[in-house]
Amino acid sequence: MILGACLKNQHTLPLMQIKPRTNPVHSAAALPKHVTIVRHMNPETYVQEKAAASGSSFYYAFLFLPANRRAAITAFYAFCREVDDVVDEVQDVGVAAQKLAWWQQEVAQAFGGQPGHPVTLALMPHVAEFGIEQRHLQAVIEGCQMDLEQTRYLDFAGLQRYCHLVAGVVGEVAARIFGQTDPATTAYAHKLGLAFQLTNIIRDVGEDAMRGRIYLPISELQQFDVKAHEITKREYSDRFTALMRFQAQRAHQLYDEALALLPAADLRTQKPGLMMASIYRTLLREIEAGQFQVLHQRIALTPLRKLWLAWKMQALGRM
Repeated sequence: MILGACLKNQHTLPLMQIKPRTNPVHSAAALPKHVTIVRHMNPETYVQEKAAASGSSFYYAFLFLPANRRAAITAFYAFCREVDDVVDEVQDVGVAAQKLAWWQQEVAQAFGGQPGHPVTLALMPHVAEFGIEQRHLQAVIEGCQMDLEQTRYLDFAGLQRYCHLVAGVVGEVAARIFGQTDPATTAYAHKLGLAFQLTNIIRDVGEDAMRGRIYLPISELQQFDVKAHEITKREYSDRFTALMRFQAQRAHQLYDEALALLPAADLRTQKPGLMMASIYRTLLREIEAGQFQVLHQRIALTPLRKLWLAWKMQALGRM
């Protein structure tokens, strides 16, 4: 579960944009079965539609960026959606693993000068300018592989490793694209990414349980005497509410710690991240106000409210 909302879309690949390759892994026959070939969509349109259709809080922050930065973050976000969708949409674990392996090879080929998928075709023109490295994309794929191999986490330390890959690394790349000038901003980006991911986990407890995954650490379920079967059966209790309040308090603490780490030199460049922080933290407060009714529904902010929160940060500098 990478940062952002899930997207249930069929993937399309523009045949006319693919460079010939000698590697048989990337032949037309070897493309993952979830890819449908079309002839009239360029890479930039593909990633733009991918980002816009998701309805994610990230998209609203992108709107206020200069064109080159907006193009880069949109392409990177679309990449994250693509690999995350493999985990969320493919029921057969073996098939999902093969598709993630395809993406690993696609990323390696792209950084070797031969991108083939519309996402990598859209992203590669920006990697040098914004310091995006192959290791960043491979780390995100590794995080998705963890979703195939592990459905529970013993303690918070174990969960943090997963969050580092699917959220911290994403935050690091985003900070670079937004215009990071101070190396210390990387620590802020990782901490904020962790806060975002924990907010996602709180929001999606019920939805994830239906997919067979419970991200809440086992040690903390035991601490509050909440059983896994109570979550999968969508059974609310005072114990569950106390558990979720504990999760929310930790997320709030991480938001505070992240904001304290942001160097003054990058306050202006990192406004998009602060927009997302405003949106995500408002969502967290909505969940709290509703007494954590997250097992049977997915609580979300309206698009208009997200846009308002993003604009308020951009224009007024207020969260």
